[in-house]
Amino acid sequence: MEKLAEITLNAPALFDLTGRVALVTGAGSGIGQRIAMGLAQCGADVGLLDRRTDDGLAQTAEFIAKTGRRSVEIAADVTSEDALADAVTRVEAELGALTLAVNAAGIANASPCEDMSEEQYQTLMDINMKGVWLSCRAEGRAMLAHGKGGAIVNIASMSGVIVNRGLSQVHYNASKAGVIHMSKSMAMEWVDRGIRVNSISPGYTATPMNTRPEMVHQTREFESQTPMQRMANVDEMVGPAVFLLSDAASYCTGVDLLVDGGFCCW
Repeated sequence: MEKLAEITLNAPALFDLTGRVALVTGAGSGIGQRIAMGLAQCGADVGLLDRRTDDGLAQTAEFIAKTGRRSVEIAADVTSEDALADAVTRVEAELGALTLAVNAAGIANASPCEDMSEEQYQTLMDINMKGVWLSCRAEGRAMLAHGKGGAIVNIASMSGVIVNRGLSQVHYNASKAGVIHMSKSMAMEWVDRGIRVNSISPGYTATPMNTRPEMVHQTREFESQTPMQRMANVDEMVGPAVFLLSDAASYCTGVDLLVDGGFCCW
């Protein structure tokens, strides 16, 4: 039998983000907030961007400080090209060269297609799709400029793959389908320049938006429609994000990772 080559694999080290610098949009609540915290726990310093005016970003920054990592809080809107360029510049000035990014900023609402106003449609598309494109462009430009490569993860949704029963959200579904395909397209444009781009498509997740008291009936429907019979916890999006950003996923680009409790199998 042919002798195996010497094994030098150190599997735990593949997930280590020590020395990396990340930017997370939507870092003031929900999935973005928990992913930002998780990246810090894995060793990254993190730029935190959100347009929220509450103490969400401060809470994220406080958690990160307790891990011994650094962060910078940036109040900005992902629909602003200048604000995103300034955010990347600030992150790099205070934390170092950007090599990781997670774009989680997004909104959701519902209205029958025939009743939906153009303003409602356009506002959501500007944040969910244009905002992801502008974020990726600003992050990608920085990564290309310093030549160290990088990894970007965009938060899409299983709603970009299926149509949710009982929800009138044609604009939201279209925006998330767009994020998935945009991520694949960017991945191919940058594949030979060391930047990986992937997306995560969460299923129904217990974010503040989905756990409001008035959502109790709808939440029960979400759970009953999911094979695992529950919604995801926001913490369950951290592992997939760390994986796709880390060296453990060094051969993964253009991937849309469904994290949906089996929903899309039915």
